Amino acid sequence: MDMREGLVPTVLGTVVTTSGLVLRKFIPSNIAWGIVGFGLAHVVLGTIDLFEHDDEYSIIELYEEE
Repeated sequence: MDMREGLVPTVLGTVVTTSGLVLRKFIPSNIAWGIVGFGLAHVVLGTIDLFEHDDEYSIIELYEEE
């Protein structure tokens, strides 16, 4: 199974960001916002990886069609 590079950090970052936003009500605010920031950093870096390696996957698909 082929998985695009950057997909795992993007999904993980989304989960961590959502968790931080939910936890704002239960833990101190500064810790919750730190978790949100950590998650957003993963989303940004994973998205950069997705776009950076986008052309590699299109070239591979061209060779597989021949």
